[in-house]
Amino acid sequence: MLGMNGVMGAETGAGASAETATGRRATSLDTNYFMGMYATDSDPWRFATSAYERDKYVATLAALPRAHYTSALDVGCSIGVFTRQLCPRCDAVLGLDVVPSVLDAARVRCADRPNARFQLAAVPAEWPDGRFDLIVISEVAYYLDRADLARLVARVGSALLPGGDVVLVHWLGVAHYPLSGDDAAEGFIAGARGFAPILKQARTAEYRLDVLRSATSDAGAAR
Repeated sequence: MLGMNGVMGAETGAGASAETATGRRATSLDTNYFMGMYATDSDPWRFATSAYERDKYVATLAALPRAHYTSALDVGCSIGVFTRQLCPRCDAVLGLDVVPSVLDAARVRCADRPNARFQLAAVPAEWPDGRFDLIVISEVAYYLDRADLARLVARVGSALLPGGDVVLVHWLGVAHYPLSGDDAAEGFIAGARGFAPILKQARTAEYRLDVLRSATSDAGAAR
């Protein structure tokens, strides 16, 4: 969720996570971190107004291998800016986030999109029912430590329909998150290799975009 604006929040109290020698958080950022970010700003990462986000959304939609999907999952949907843009390309879109007020804002933003719905869930510990032929993980995986990243990969492997696509998008700047954008993307790709190899990749000075496609049978699904 962190764009080129470089907005980062202080992590204190119950949500605090010890830093490693490199200054990165040692463990996954929890719900308290994100609630703190939204406590005083309804759009701290400027999803609705940033030129970086706007251009990245255009590139992400253009990178989707198919014109239309049956069921999409938008992990870490925030206020629903990109979720709304996905709706014309999908029969149904489910957005996940960890902050109730953020999901309320997403529902308002997508009120005229009857195929959009939203669910409170802290991945990877919580995960929605159902299976999807598109799963978008945009600027999310670097919030996780490596153990939780592996759990996220397993969740995706179980939820991805045969022939389905996974789209990873991650900012490449320096932050205090447990993983860098490259570490998060490469870790996910390595973990998913058995069920969803790389289909195509793109890279700009600011972010990387990786598209994975699952096998056409369920044989490789991760559990």
